[in-house]
Amino acid sequence: MTDPADLTACEARALIGRRALSPVELARACIERVRSLDPAVNAVVAMDEEAVMAEARASEARQMSSEPLGAVEGLPFGVKDMIDVTGLPTTFGSLIYKDNIARRDDPIVSAMRRGGAVVLGKTNNPEFSLGANTRNAVYGATGNPHDPAKSAAGSSGGSAAALACGMAPLCTGSDTGGSLRNPAAFCGVVGYRPSPGLVPGNGRGIGMFHLSTSGPMARSVDDTALMLSVMARPDRNDPLTPVLDGGTIWNAAELARPAPTDAAQWRVAFTADFGFALTEGIIRRAFTGRIDYLRSHLGRLEESHPDCSDADRIFAVLRGVAMLGSHLDGVRRTPESYGPNVHANIDEGLSFSVEDVTRALTAQTSYYRRWQDFFGTTDFILSPAVTISPRDWHELYPTEIDGQRTESYYHWLSLAYAVTLAGHPAITLPVGRDEKGMPFGLQIIGRRNEDAKLLSFAREIEAICAADPAMAFPRADIAALAKAPPISGMPGFKGFE
Repeated sequence: MTDPADLTACEARALIGRRALSPVELARACIERVRSLDPAVNAVVAMDEEAVMAEARASEARQMSSEPLGAVEGLPFGVKDMIDVTGLPTTFGSLIYKDNIARRDDPIVSAMRRGGAVVLGKTNNPEFSLGANTRNAVYGATGNPHDPAKSAAGSSGGSAAALACGMAPLCTGSDTGGSLRNPAAFCGVVGYRPSPGLVPGNGRGIGMFHLSTSGPMARSVDDTALMLSVMARPDRNDPLTPVLDGGTIWNAAELARPAPTDAAQWRVAFTADFGFALTEGIIRRAFTGRIDYLRSHLGRLEESHPDCSDADRIFAVLRGVAMLGSHLDGVRRTPESYGPNVHANIDEGLSFSVEDVTRALTAQTSYYRRWQDFFGTTDFILSPAVTISPRDWHELYPTEIDGQRTESYYHWLSLAYAVTLAGHPAITLPVGRDEKGMPFGLQIIGRRNEDAKLLSFAREIEAICAADPAMAFPRADIAALAKAPPISGMPGFKGFE
């Protein structure tokens, strides 16, 4: 019999709907999985087992009544330690907030609870989610479930690792320079960056900037779509969420159940580097293998990409502005309380002039329009999700890629922020492993606001790849992780040494 912890969200929800699986049974299985595997990877950093079981029993009571069940009824979900869950710590991975206990739920958590979901616990992230290596001085490092000595990426690394271990069928994440997509690629799960405003949030210091967004993570496209349909909602507090007569321009039902499509009917472009990214040779070779495999299944497939001129500079300046808005005052008050990535952002942000910011904003507008022109004749773009194969988590960030030096701690995330700058939705799909045996993530990018169409196409690609064992979902070795030594015993587990 399948362990309930290994069920997909859609499988579990269907069983709950038929009263063939109790939410209590599912919650117990997920808690047991955390107890068994979390020492090896350190993905779930806060959990109140009594509260989890109380929520599961309440869900079971609804299941056994005539009350309509929610879309995600009885499904445990992990919550990134950047957003609040009543009664649990929200530390942001920062020593400044190590004793901070949330007094109310974040709107995303409230939406999931209204849909019947059960909060499992908080998942790890880097300090203030800055950087794509999940390490901090509060909870320590998160290891990759496929090799705990390697990075789970970030910043939603705890969520990705928890999913790959079967600790929860759903998890929240957030994304500026790929923080949903990068860890999904490293850990072999699905991460979805939605169109701006689709998932409203209150975590952006500068609300009109679309660089950052929350989104869903799961173990399949259908699971991701289900969670997205619950996270998406009208909210006038987010200036990027259009609210019309109490609703939005997105249809939640279409997001939850994207219409079937024929992958061969679409015009698809592919690129290994968008013309500027330092993409590692091992990733280029893995990507070429996927394109060769998909070629016979797709209609028009050609190597091409939008003009991404000056992407590195635009992202550096706009990210610097956003970080100054969030952290400048704190760093000035107590500089010793912040880690190296925060200081790097502040120093870089302060180095830019008003003229630099003006030029970056103007250049981003041109950049966006070039992407719209490109998508006038293209339906989807395929690329690798991340520029490198997972490395040792002791390396705070890659300083070189195939002998070429990176320009900053986030420069290696360029395949992700090329998309962020244009504000298009993108999904990371796990498609087998690279030649080092680590998961490989394919990034699929769609038109802005056409999220349901992107999910539908991604589901078709997922099905095509599942037919070949070499391209299918890469599963972590649960038995080996259960016997692995605790990651907390590794040198340098906490902090940045």
